Amino acid sequence: MKRFKSQRHLQRFVSIHDPIANLFHIPRHDIPSGHHRELQAAAMGLWAKIARA
Repeated sequence: MKRFKSQRHLQRFVSIHDPIANLFHIPRHDIPSGHHRELQAAAMGLWAKIARA
């Protein structure tokens, strides 16, 4: 909580940040690079839809 003024601000940030961060976190250890790029493109497309809404 170092950079947040209050616990409420921290909670607000985390509630928004976690779902977005999880959208872009794709495990790399078991998938080929071409498939990883496809997953990244799909995540970016979904994020673009969310950001426009």
